[in-house]
Amino acid sequence: MKKNRRNHRKNKNANYSDTKKITNVLLKAIFILAILFLIIVIFNVAKNWIKYNTITKQYLSNLNTLETPDKEEEKVDSQENSDTSFNLTAIGDIMCHNTQYIDAYNSNTGKYDFSYVFDDINHYIKNSDITVANLETTFAGEDKGYSNYPRFNTPDALAYNLKKLGVDVISTAGNHSLDYGFDGLSRTIDVLNLADISHVGTYKTQEERDTIVFKYVKGIKIAFINYAYGTNGITIPSDKTFCINLIDKDLIKKDIENAKSQNADMIVASVHWGTEYSTVPNDTQNELADFLFQNGVNIILGTHPHVLQKMEKRTVTLEDGTTQDGFIIYSLGNFISDQNAKNTRTSIILDLKITKHADNSISIDEVNYTPIYMYKNNSASSKKMKLLDIHKTISLYENGTDTSIGENMYTTLKKELDTISANVNGDGERGQWGRRRMTQFFKIVSFFSVPIDLFLHPH
Repeated sequence: MKKNRRNHRKNKNANYSDTKKITNVLLKAIFILAILFLIIVIFNVAKNWIKYNTITKQYLSNLNTLETPDKEEEKVDSQENSDTSFNLTAIGDIMCHNTQYIDAYNSNTGKYDFSYVFDDINHYIKNSDITVANLETTFAGEDKGYSNYPRFNTPDALAYNLKKLGVDVISTAGNHSLDYGFDGLSRTIDVLNLADISHVGTYKTQEERDTIVFKYVKGIKIAFINYAYGTNGITIPSDKTFCINLIDKDLIKKDIENAKSQNADMIVASVHWGTEYSTVPNDTQNELADFLFQNGVNIILGTHPHVLQKMEKRTVTLEDGTTQDGFIIYSLGNFISDQNAKNTRTSIILDLKITKHADNSISIDEVNYTPIYMYKNNSASSKKMKLLDIHKTISLYENGTDTSIGENMYTTLKKELDTISANVNGDGERGQWGRRRMTQFFKIVSFFSVPIDLFLHPH
């Protein structure tokens, strides 16, 4: 009996000990869970606090952002209600005679590179907002054989060099456009596309021909159109009459109206016309210029004569009685070539400062130009060709910094400056002849004591 009680007491103590152990384990577990719970709570509170701060910052930021569209609209409105000016640069005929591409060939690499030709003048073009040029050759492909007059075919490298120079738009409608047929014309377009130069005047399809070329400069929408007098007697394929824009007033008027209907801010027309080597515009040029201006063209860039002709700014009265600024240079002459006829090695880099006003009118505010000369150093073994900035070259020669051109070329450049000035001011060969005759006439009648200079230079 006593033994049973001892056993019972022993069992009871054992059970109590086990219970105590279990209780301690449970308490420890609860304590651990409590700590974990507390950690989770603290984590969530911290997380929510961070999220709250983030949301608050985003909210405040959004409040500021909500004001931004209004500010942007005000900025746009401000631009729309203010004047915007830009510079348009124009250069003349880009020709390539065999002497030029032979000079550009590197026998070590087997490649062509014309870039050195532009080293002296490239900053004028690169710094312009938009540059327009005229192409007087084709890129018909090496397999056709490179060639010069009377059928021009030039290495593709020239196109890429022109892009690097800064040429943005090039007119391609000219008397040499079909020198290598429609295939040559098409490949020329392909090469210009690959070089990323916009082009106007020749086309591969009717759809392309009916599409106006636009360029945007500082938000100003400029339309470019281009026409030529002919193709040197080469027949235009009867099923591809769309491939080149010939001078046709109905076609020109259609294109101008198309450009206007697409809200062009201004229209630039490049026209391949005139008499070769004449420094004076002919009657056809004068009549067509009037037509272009009266139908809404703002700027006319003439090409083909290979020599400079006069430029002038006009106030044009349109059919509705409104007026607008107009500018024309009847011929930009040659940009690059190896022609040797009189006046063919001199040209200009033309720079126009143009403004679109708040009322959408266009004004031509400044007309400037840089006289250039196509220099050929026959004593050099390679890289003979170089476009010279005439003023800069004369200055360097006179101060002794660079006398490499020699005295004869220095004298030539001094004379060319006067010739360039006379040609662009309309005092070309005929104008100079007229002045000489007028001077002689007034000398004859000088006994009337009328000052000759008063007639020649009226104030």
